[in-house]
Amino acid sequence: MDAAFTAEQQEIRRTLRDLLGKRSGPDGVRSAVAADCGYDAELWTLLSARLGLPGLALPAAYGGVGCGLMELALACEETGRVLLPSPLFATAGLAAPLIAALGDEAQRRTLLPRIADSSLTCALAVSGGTLTRALALTGDNAAGEWAGGGRAGGVQARQGVGDTRAWRLYGEADQVLDGHSAQLLLVAAHTGGYARGRTLLFVVRGDAAGLSRTRRTALDETRPQARVQLRDTPAELLGDQGGQGDQGEPRDEGAADAVAAALAETGRGAAALLAAEAAGAAGCALDRTVAYVRTREQFGRPVGSFQAVKHRLADVHVQVQAARSAAYYAAWDPAQAGPLALAQGLEALRRAAAEAVQLHGGIGFTWEHEAHLYVKRAAADELMFGPVHLLRARAADQAGLFKPDAADGEAAA
Repeated sequence: MDAAFTAEQQEIRRTLRDLLGKRSGPDGVRSAVAADCGYDAELWTLLSARLGLPGLALPAAYGGVGCGLMELALACEETGRVLLPSPLFATAGLAAPLIAALGDEAQRRTLLPRIADSSLTCALAVSGGTLTRALALTGDNAAGEWAGGGRAGGVQARQGVGDTRAWRLYGEADQVLDGHSAQLLLVAAHTGGYARGRTLLFVVRGDAAGLSRTRRTALDETRPQARVQLRDTPAELLGDQGGQGDQGEPRDEGAADAVAAALAETGRGAAALLAAEAAGAAGCALDRTVAYVRTREQFGRPVGSFQAVKHRLADVHVQVQAARSAAYYAAWDPAQAGPLALAQGLEALRRAAAEAVQLHGGIGFTWEHEAHLYVKRAAADELMFGPVHLLRARAADQAGLFKPDAADGEAAA
């Protein structure tokens, strides 16, 4: 593939890096996560006005910039460098693609322009701890168990009387990214009871009756999480996913398949964005470490002049470059490389963060130093979007690496 970036893509990277360098240093990050919404609302508005950040990958017909996943991935790489707390991933990486794929024309024309101009932030709510399964990153999502099947668990949906678009939701979803501040929620809910149940997506307004949201204490404060509870909460079906009959039976058995397919497609794009974020964060952690060992002296010479330190940083450099290349390829072809690129990025970030703490010495272990922010991002991302070995196992299964060859089977027989 041609890895050269266009002038427009280079300008997006340069402008975003310059702006974030001035407005989102370590102190700015700590201040932003302490806000009620969990991010700097003024900076978010500025990024949207100057770069159209949340609408980079949205079509111009819906108020977006009209670029693609590559441009959004480059933006995520820059936001990852500074660990920017923002609703970018939850809104533009998860919710917007689902609305574009499953929403009807009225919903797209109502919601997508507001996402593009940053006046609407969104979150995807699924049962606690099952986000990667819902997005088909670590396993198949077609069966829908991740949504909490049966008559209990997860979120349950009941259709209103006389209106196929009016629904009521019950239950809760935990570990919802930006769920405490999002103005609109896409909620995955189980419908149809136990025997003929399926999982559909619903639109819930942030001020809906019966909706309760609580910000949770998270390992990585730059990715705020929330518990979302729904008690007879009004909701609207996202698009035309088939509806249900009077007794709650599905009218269209293919609707659940369409939802699973849309979630899997969104998951592949989200993996590319997360891989770019991780590569950016790993690169910045490495740059900070290299700058430190060049000035920190031991035994009358810079720490970075010792061969053992050079070798360790060289290994990290190779791993970061590989993660960056994998992220770019995943943005270009998410169907082929998404989960693998994410696994590569998470490993590179974990290694770079660990070396940052070690090579900064005593100061690297303090809460006041920014190294711990990268350690937390590395650990939290692998917990939420991994683990790495399952990402790789899923990619291997999809590629059919471990399926017995027909000729081998005949020979064995």
